[in-house]
Amino acid sequence: MPASPSAALRPPLSSVPEEHGWIEAARAGDLEALDCLLRRHEPWIFNLALRMVWRRDVAQDATQEILLKAMTHLGSFEGRSKFSTWLSRIAVNHLLNVRKSEMEERRMTFVDMARSLDECEDSELPDESLLPIGHGLLVEEAKLGCITAMLMCLDRRQRLAFVLGEVFGVTSDEGAEIMEVSSANFRQLLTRARQDLYQFMHDKCGLVNAANPCRCTKKAGAFMRNGWLDPHRRQFTPERLASVREVAPGRLEELQAAQRAYAEVYRDAPLTHAPAILERIRASFAGPDR
Repeated sequence: MPASPSAALRPPLSSVPEEHGWIEAARAGDLEALDCLLRRHEPWIFNLALRMVWRRDVAQDATQEILLKAMTHLGSFEGRSKFSTWLSRIAVNHLLNVRKSEMEERRMTFVDMARSLDECEDSELPDESLLPIGHGLLVEEAKLGCITAMLMCLDRRQRLAFVLGEVFGVTSDEGAEIMEVSSANFRQLLTRARQDLYQFMHDKCGLVNAANPCRCTKKAGAFMRNGWLDPHRRQFTPERLASVREVAPGRLEELQAAQRAYAEVYRDAPLTHAPAILERIRASFAGPDR
């Protein structure tokens, strides 16, 4: 009965044929079926949480709380929507109300981030022999940390709409159902998030505008010096499963060609896995005597 890796990497709102059976068996107390459900949906919930809170450990805790909440209330799932939509709605409600992460507590704006990048002087990378990872992975970690920090400049609802619609590629109708808003309101949230984020990237980010001097290779060493990047405790590059672009559906139909370079920066980011979450949940459901 274990879920295959390919099933775990299906798009966030797709279904697998076995899922209905897993749900019914899990309701009846079958821990193996419950494990299959967790394996199927944990990567998407974790990656949504990571893009919402920035820190890996906080995202792990949030994912565990979301999945525990969903499994505890599994009996209330009536099948009126897809299970993935029902679970995503639980995740969204949790992430909208969870305690602010330390990054959010800073109340960073795009103006603040621009200032931080300007004040972060370019520097050469340390000798690779002195590092636990190679330069390529170090630069990738710096890039992912930076573009995720940009998301922190959006408010939570805009951030959720952006991750769901632009990164994970859900339709406006699906996103609206998950966030419990109208389709028009979801599109409005997404459009505003795009405008604010992409304007900042156009002005500052060398990944999408070659005229900008900001380069990940030049900032990685400075990020280490400032304590923003720890090569021993990577937030975004461990446990890579695939890029989001490889496994998520196409972007919303209203995405314009001019925006694709910006969107691809986020969709090329990795879909990662945090295995400790599943162990914790299995232990809590199994109980001390099982």
